[in-house]
Amino acid sequence: MSREEVRAFDAWAIRVLQIPGIVLMENAGRACAELIMGRIAPVPQPRVCILCGPGNNGGDGYVIARHLLNEGIDVGILRCGDRSKVAGDALTNLVILENRRLPIETLDPRSAEREARLREVTLGACLIVDAIFGSGLRGPLDRDWSGLIEAINGLGIPTLAVDIPSGLDCNTGKPLGAAIRACWTVSFVAVKQGYVHARAWPYTGAIHVASIGVCPPQREERKSPPHPESDQ
Repeated sequence: MSREEVRAFDAWAIRVLQIPGIVLMENAGRACAELIMGRIAPVPQPRVCILCGPGNNGGDGYVIARHLLNEGIDVGILRCGDRSKVAGDALTNLVILENRRLPIETLDPRSAEREARLREVTLGACLIVDAIFGSGLRGPLDRDWSGLIEAINGLGIPTLAVDIPSGLDCNTGKPLGAAIRACWTVSFVAVKQGYVHARAWPYTGAIHVASIGVCPPQREERKSPPHPESDQ
């Protein structure tokens, strides 16, 4: 799917089928949480750190956090950017966590202490979940966000990307200045168009396609990208 097809599919599911967007977000987050549970199963007393951006990708991250917490997993939640920019279904899921009085750390990508803050919050994590930017991202990231993504890559902690590695262009598979280098990417509904290009593989890692509870109408057979580690 291209960026435009993703947007059209979401609109069709919400407006035609009348599936509330928050239900689609719940299904997406739960699918990611189930995959994460499988990945961390061999780790004794695992700790997962989830980095959430201001948009719906961040909302997926809040859903993931809730499901992991329900399973007794030690979860660190890091909200990246201004809370005032979180809206809609993402805000609803953030408020659910806040109402549970869970500690939610904050990180300002413009802060001079962002690297130190990031290392502090992710200390002891066996997995980082990248839920910062989604497939709708366009244009190059500014210096602050690029610096944050480079700092995440520099931690050396295995990372799982939610739908798309933050900073990667959905249609071309090119990094928009900087992009998360994930070990795994959970792509919702279908493989993203940019993943068919070899230049995307150092960023996506192994690709897993997850359902959000509904498939596109009259979906054509879509071939997997020739990624050596794809798992669909």
